[in-house]
Amino acid sequence: MKKIKIACLAAFLVASITQLSIAQIGRPNIHDPSTVVEDHGKYYSFGTGGNGIISEDGWKWHGGGVRPGGGAAPDAMKIGNRFLVVYGATGGGGNHKGAILSMWNKTLDPQSPDFKYTEPVVVATSDGYEENDAIDPGLMLDPTTGKLWLTYGTYFGYIRLVELDPKTGKRVAGNKPVNVAIVCEASDMIYHDGWYYLLATHGTCCAGPNSTYNVVVGRSKSVTGPFMDNVGRSMLEGGGKMVATTRGRLIGPGHFGREVIEPGVEKMSIHWEADLDQGGASVLGVLPIVWKNGWPVMGENVKAGTYEIQSQRRGYSLELAVDPTDMARGGGGFGGGRGNTGPVKPVAEQQVTDVIKNWPAGNITTRISDYIARPHQKWLVVPAPDSSGYFGAPYYKITIAGTERALAATADGQVITVPAYTGAPEQLWKIDQLTDGTYRIMPKVIPNSKEPLALVSAGDSTPALAKFDMGSDNSKWNFVAQ
Repeated sequence: MKKIKIACLAAFLVASITQLSIAQIGRPNIHDPSTVVEDHGKYYSFGTGGNGIISEDGWKWHGGGVRPGGGAAPDAMKIGNRFLVVYGATGGGGNHKGAILSMWNKTLDPQSPDFKYTEPVVVATSDGYEENDAIDPGLMLDPTTGKLWLTYGTYFGYIRLVELDPKTGKRVAGNKPVNVAIVCEASDMIYHDGWYYLLATHGTCCAGPNSTYNVVVGRSKSVTGPFMDNVGRSMLEGGGKMVATTRGRLIGPGHFGREVIEPGVEKMSIHWEADLDQGGASVLGVLPIVWKNGWPVMGENVKAGTYEIQSQRRGYSLELAVDPTDMARGGGGFGGGRGNTGPVKPVAEQQVTDVIKNWPAGNITTRISDYIARPHQKWLVVPAPDSSGYFGAPYYKITIAGTERALAATADGQVITVPAYTGAPEQLWKIDQLTDGTYRIMPKVIPNSKEPLALVSAGDSTPALAKFDMGSDNSKWNFVAQ
């Protein structure tokens, strides 16, 4: 967070309180959010000024999160059975005299009898003259060594790295800061497949739709760097490969955080400097992480639209198990006998109204087959009308385009379509983009079962519900827009 003016910060806090007095769907108002953390089935993130947001499902958010100390740009992490919260006490003032503080809590739920923060302790400072501003902290617990690391800093000088004690949250005695990047802020470090990745935010913040924030990354085999980008530039020389940038009406992503849900499913939390659909407010964003050639990039939730649902196994497509209706051949092409008798006349696409009368009226099973662009193969995928969801995405309603015939899970592990969508939980679908860019499709509920199962290609022609296997193409799908 770069040189926030007091008036701007005050206006943001007023807007936050006003907007979070009611539940917000998907993109709640927050600035400089901490990495989203989960505590007993609820999700929490904290922002500049001490405000925090809470969600029971990861999609509908409301205010009520509590973080004392004020200041700016916190981060949070669960270590063992406790939560460590760090924040910049000064909020990016013009004199660059900063301090990073850390504190613990047994729970992040303010309604719990165990909710009580420890006294904060200073873990990093800047004196206003050195080439560093001690704000924008980011936490990483190294999975290979168990060591806890903190990065911090902004455009005034270097991003720095120090080691903290994972038991106390205090600075390791005698540990000296290491310079790891420059010309950026809001840094965070992650570990993946033998590499340490340093993510940081470039560009300008706090200007609403005129902000130029974007997230970049470098990597190193050593936790202390040097962190190099994909073309060999050091982040100490301003390097960094693009991870996330403005997307449509969502402007200026910054303050990266990573959540590993399970192997193959990862999310990034960021804030958008301006959501143009919410009056230019700064809002939380949660999007998939896709790993491409060893580099993280911002993925995408499925957008509302009509799709071919294509199996990664062989490229065949999910369809209704009905007999296709022949199309008129027209006057051209092989066997059409067009000759030179006149102009070419386009053949009209087959419409659902042309064929639906040939389909059974009740439940229809599904199968997998080669795609021929017919109505029984075209699926309308839209967020469920009640705005229900899970962490970072809505549940989806999946119907045959042009009808209310809805995809549903059955108690015996089949995937069928029912004549009409009712909003029943077995008709709601969770669609996660995986780290390889493909998608996993899961019903919210399987009747009479608590086991989480995914849509799989059990064979070239047989869809079923089975245990998800990230190592198998049978479990993976693609959405091809129609």
